[in-house]
Amino acid sequence: MDTHTEPADTPTEVPVDKSFGGERKVLVIEDTVTSAAVLARHLEKMGCIPLLAHSGEEGLEAFFRHDPDVVLLDVILPGIDGIEVARRIRQSERPGEWTPIIFLTARSDDRAIESGIEAGGDDYLTKPVSFVVLAAKLRAMLRLAHAQQNLLLLTRRLDEANQKLRRLTNLDGLTGIANRRGFDDKLAREWARCRREERPLALLMIDVDHFKAFNDSLGHLAGDDTLKIVAATIAGSLQRPGDMAARYGGEEFAVVLPNTDLAGTRHIAERIRENVDKLRISHPAQGMAEHVTISVGGAVAHPAALPAMPASRLIDFADAALYRAKKEGRNRVVIFDADAMASSLPASR
Repeated sequence: MDTHTEPADTPTEVPVDKSFGGERKVLVIEDTVTSAAVLARHLEKMGCIPLLAHSGEEGLEAFFRHDPDVVLLDVILPGIDGIEVARRIRQSERPGEWTPIIFLTARSDDRAIESGIEAGGDDYLTKPVSFVVLAAKLRAMLRLAHAQQNLLLLTRRLDEANQKLRRLTNLDGLTGIANRRGFDDKLAREWARCRREERPLALLMIDVDHFKAFNDSLGHLAGDDTLKIVAATIAGSLQRPGDMAARYGGEEFAVVLPNTDLAGTRHIAERIRENVDKLRISHPAQGMAEHVTISVGGAVAHPAALPAMPASRLIDFADAALYRAKKEGRNRVVIFDADAMASSLPASR
């Protein structure tokens, strides 16, 4: 069986299909120099750029270097054969990527054709290769590749749009930081991660002091502006990418601090309180503080040491600490050790 018959160089010419825009690169992996040269002339007549390789190793190197649009691949090659070349090309492609592979075979290579298709080939041409058939199959494969590229591009755009939508659904419309849904997701993820990695997890609950009186005196528009400033200050006080500030509801905020112990939690909470205090936002309500302040309650737990405790219980402890801070005069920080307090509350929230 002769698999290296020189392709027929028929004089028939087919008009170049320009519908795909620009010249297309076609990698020809053919060990017979004269056969490869004839195929290259055919491809040039069709407006394609031929890239020639004469062994499986050369073909793979050319494929990864030039990223061709189509591969014409001889079944029998020195070194790595065409079947293995096709298999390695397919293994290298990322999800959604696809380069058409057309095998070149002798007419009696039925078993080789079957093996080639199983290895990742898409079509085959029998030798000697007809210019007309080659042109038709290249057009068909390029149309399929073009459609595949459009589908991949559309899929990526949809993924990006979905990711943006998910981000938007987790953001608070007023302040631009995470909303309650974003907070719940973050707390659940970090609770599970800190339990798995046996690390501490801290939570801060923050309340703007006397905010109802502020709204009653200056109105809701001024109140909204103040909440925006406070939210930005809280978020800006966090220095690690894993920390997250969220608007819990109304004038209440929450901060999730993964891998943070009691001392670190107290330090961050005091920094947040001080930064808001330094804003010196005037509070005109009589009998209240001269400027806007916040109260901060926090709790630190080791989830791995509390296997029966849900993440939501950490909110209970932080809320209790916040209540203590407000009861003791506001504009202060109170942090609880949730590990020590876990037995003092019922088993579920």
